[in-house]
Amino acid sequence: MISIPGYRIDEELYTNPHTVIYRGMQLEEQKPVILKTLTPPYPTPAQISQLLHESEIIKNLSLPGIVKLYKIETYNHFPVLVLEDFGGISLKDFLRNNQLELQQFLHIAIKLAETIGQLHEHHIIHKDIKPSNIIVNIETGDVKIADFAIASLLPGENPAPSHPHLLEGTLAYMSPEQTGTHESGDRLPH
Repeated sequence: MISIPGYRIDEELYTNPHTVIYRGMQLEEQKPVILKTLTPPYPTPAQISQLLHESEIIKNLSLPGIVKLYKIETYNHFPVLVLEDFGGISLKDFLRNNQLELQQFLHIAIKLAETIGQLHEHHIIHKDIKPSNIIVNIETGDVKIADFAIASLLPGENPAPSHPHLLEGTLAYMSPEQTGTHESGDRLPH
């Protein structure tokens, strides 16, 4: 576990080969926070760049459906994103032990659609909307999108993709136009 002056780390929420996410407390203000940093002891420049890219995408967004970035700290000379903790868990974790009632499902779907619409108004494409990146607090009704590591900030109204043959995101949750297939599974003409 990491140790950052001014913060108490309470638990590890998630880890993968690239990042680790902790729940903790910012001690001076007694504010609950989420800390996201890099997993390996020697992250690659690309991994560092991706984490900093995420901070650049969300730092000036003030949307109710986005997990807010409070600040960037460092640990062992590497960035640590200090994010809002509203007491939620990933939709993936919630669904492991619970079933959504119809009202809950509709509430989450509407909140997500609103937030994705707001992101698109800001010319941001998330590219990885999936249950593990949807954070819900069932008690308060809050629904927020997290993990903007591969998101794109697009200039203009209808930009062309910068790497049209590069797949980014999680294949199971990718839009058909990103994979090059349509409903029947046939490849789209180029």
